[in-house]
Amino acid sequence: MTNISVENLNIPGEEPQSQPPEWRRYFSFSTDHKVIGIQYLVTSFIFFLIGGFLAMIVRAELITPESDLVSRPLYNSLYTMHGTVMIFLWIFPSLVGLANYLVPLMIGARDMAFPKLNAVAFWLVPVFGVLLLSSYFLPNGTAQAGWWSYPPVSLQNPSGSWLSGQFIWILAVAISGVSSIMGAVNFVATIFKMRAPGMTLLRMPAYVWAVLSAQLIQLTALPALTAGAVMLLLDLVAGTSFFDPERGGNPVLYQHFFWFYSHPAVYVMALPVFGIFSEILPVYSRKPLFGYKVVAISSLLIAGVGIFVWVHHMYASGTPGWMRMFFMVSSMFVAVPTGIKIFAWTATVWRGKIRLQTPMLFALGAIVMFLFAGITGVMLAAVPFDIHVNNTYFVVGHFHYIVYGTLTMGLFAAIYHWFPKMTGRMYNEGLGVVHFILAFVGTNLNFFPMHPLGLQGMVRRISSYDPEYAFWNVISSLGAFLLGMSTLPFILNIVGSWVQGEKAPDNPWRAIGLEWLVSSPPPVENFEELPIVVSGPYGYGLDKPLVGNEAALKPH
Repeated sequence: MTNISVENLNIPGEEPQSQPPEWRRYFSFSTDHKVIGIQYLVTSFIFFLIGGFLAMIVRAELITPESDLVSRPLYNSLYTMHGTVMIFLWIFPSLVGLANYLVPLMIGARDMAFPKLNAVAFWLVPVFGVLLLSSYFLPNGTAQAGWWSYPPVSLQNPSGSWLSGQFIWILAVAISGVSSIMGAVNFVATIFKMRAPGMTLLRMPAYVWAVLSAQLIQLTALPALTAGAVMLLLDLVAGTSFFDPERGGNPVLYQHFFWFYSHPAVYVMALPVFGIFSEILPVYSRKPLFGYKVVAISSLLIAGVGIFVWVHHMYASGTPGWMRMFFMVSSMFVAVPTGIKIFAWTATVWRGKIRLQTPMLFALGAIVMFLFAGITGVMLAAVPFDIHVNNTYFVVGHFHYIVYGTLTMGLFAAIYHWFPKMTGRMYNEGLGVVHFILAFVGTNLNFFPMHPLGLQGMVRRISSYDPEYAFWNVISSLGAFLLGMSTLPFILNIVGSWVQGEKAPDNPWRAIGLEWLVSSPPPVENFEELPIVVSGPYGYGLDKPLVGNEAALKPH
């Protein structure tokens, strides 16, 4: 499939846009997918710092058994906003930003299929982010019902005013959903219709397969969350009774709407990171990706099976026994295609010429923590065990090993790996290693203690607790502070290297991929001529050319 005719129709009637000088283009209303990708990454990282600051306050409160730092309503708002910011304003946008930058380059396209829609999808992110945080300035403060916003708690409105923190929260999440659906349509259209000549589906990089699988989940499941959010909003401000039990509503129905999307959303976040691992490990092992076709298809299997697991979040919600059994089996079955990936990654690095540079360190560290999170995930899929630890810190620990130990660490691996391509500068390797050590140690000190706390019975969402839980909470809080400190060398490294780092060659890692065949950073339209792909990815040691017209891809 080619994209020659489609490329010329990206922006009908418009000439290709020229780049504003240097950094100023990143503050412009651009339709260049690379500029939008950087804008996503920078914007989401700012919200990551805000969400991390909220987490530091939560862990400072929990370092002692008494509720002695913040009031309980404020504590409720802190964990609610922390979870919302980290999920909807850090993980999702950062992964979309990375995919925005890489997918067109990896498939040989000059831009996304709908560049203007791409720009609109991005600019909704700071809008709903600012809207969400603006609720701190309301008289009654922010939402306090958790990032899942279960009714009837989320329907409490003592002030009687429709303009409440909960109203703002629901509206912001709805805007987030609109942005995500726009992005999903764009990615699916781009991958199916914009591939370069010779780029068949089974010649696409594993990362592109992972992004495609994730965006198919978005198109399938996200409307359920959007519908649930709209009905919750109507219950709150219009007096309807979809979920309000006092007026005949069913609050468990909301849980179905929420988790039908929000558990597959874990795979929306995880699959692109799995794709990152599949790109990085072959480069730093100097070996082809083991079982490439199986790895690619396993992404689709995870997406397909992942749609049918949501009820394992609701074992304690009066779920019938037959339903518990079905969803227990389906939840455990997701581990099969995921295990295929683990096996393939292990076989890829086995006896390879491994270079333990910063991207490889973060990728390996993230895989180790994902393996631990996967084991605890299978434990939680089992009905008897899940009932025992439901609503405890065991669940919190498992989830954070996913969202930080795997996803955020994987994102850092990607940023370091593609930083030279994005900026034309090399990062500082020493600062990168320091960042990895602090982040890896801090992550485990922070989140591992939550597992014994949960097994001992400490419930989540409380600001005061029995003194017998103090030991593990102190360790967890100290780990959280160390994890927060680990961000400093990352900021110093990225900002300093971008400003005055050593100039990067076009392909500093000797990687195989279309994105490494253009200059660093790439030109506006990526390729002087569309690449003609003649072989599959990951041809390390095979001496096969990736394209048949490499000399024509760059300006002469």
